[in-house]
Amino acid sequence: MKRFIALCTLIMGFVVMTALRADQQPEFKFEKETNDFGKIAQGKPVTYEFKFNNTGDLPLIISTVESSCGCTVPKYTSTPIKKGEAGTITVTFNAAAPGSFNKVLTIKSNAKTPVKYLYIKGEVVPESK
Repeated sequence: MKRFIALCTLIMGFVVMTALRADQQPEFKFEKETNDFGKIAQGKPVTYEFKFNNTGDLPLIISTVESSCGCTVPKYTSTPIKKGEAGTITVTFNAAAPGSFNKVLTIKSNAKTPVKYLYIKGEVVPESK
């Protein structure tokens, strides 16, 4: 019986510690998660900077930011972002082909939500001569 009580106490302690740790995880708070470039000229790359804060208690570490195609190049804050500090994810879209576009950036990090998505969209119009 003593072993059973000790085992239950150990399990409860583990559950409580895991729950407390989950509340302390880092978390993104973006100013906005979608950017609409509107109409942009073909052949002229455009750039947008997604700004965010770490609203969690632990440092936020971005491991990677992936784009849905080679025409979209992301750059991001690679150093740990402490609680309350800001970081950026800058995306450059190469407007090579005319037409509408919708692109997704996939962010992988140690945040409470480990996979996060950002979006860019717009319409590439042929450059007038």
